[in-house]
Amino acid sequence: MPRPCAQIVTALAGQTRTIPATAKFGRVIAEVAAQPRDVRAERAEPAKELEARLEAHPLASLLSSMPGIGLRTATKILTTIGAGSAFPTAAHLAAYAGLAPVTRCSGSSIRGQSLRGEATRP
Repeated sequence: MPRPCAQIVTALAGQTRTIPATAKFGRVIAEVAAQPRDVRAERAEPAKELEARLEAHPLASLLSSMPGIGLRTATKILTTIGAGSAFPTAAHLAAYAGLAPVTRCSGSSIRGQSLRGEATRP
């Protein structure tokens, strides 16, 4: 079974009629098709510069070692926290980033049951 792209190319090659503005439409379509490639090329240089700046930061190795932290997220974190001096340890930074488990309970029981679902003794 022929692939859809091959079918389209075959159908276009078999056309015998020409519409008056075909060349102009072809040029417009080519320009529109090139736009994503051009945007990608324009973004490549700032991305390299941003990556170089991130690697130069003292917290770069720590941030890149955290799961789920890539270039954009690390940059956003550094933009928010600055030098990171507010975090005494890497664990504090991980907790701030939402990567470390945090207990969010008061320790009290509700209706005779502990927080783990076990019955408490009277």
